[in-house]
Amino acid sequence: MPEGKIKKLVKDRGFGFVEAEQGDLFFHHSELQGASFEELQEGQLLEYEVGQGRKGPCATHVQLAVKTG
Repeated sequence: MPEGKIKKLVKDRGFGFVEAEQGDLFFHHSELQGASFEELQEGQLLEYEVGQGRKGPCATHVQLAVKTG
């Protein structure tokens, strides 16, 4: 799964943007798995899949990245 950092969160509207290799990707709180949207902070590392939204590519199946080692 690709990884990227949370660039911006709009908590009162329930969405954010992740910095991705192909540019910033929109993600909606409904795509978040294994954590609550309220827990997220800008700069955290996420794993996601790239999907297609109404306005172009977006992040789907979003979850906090687990660092090992």
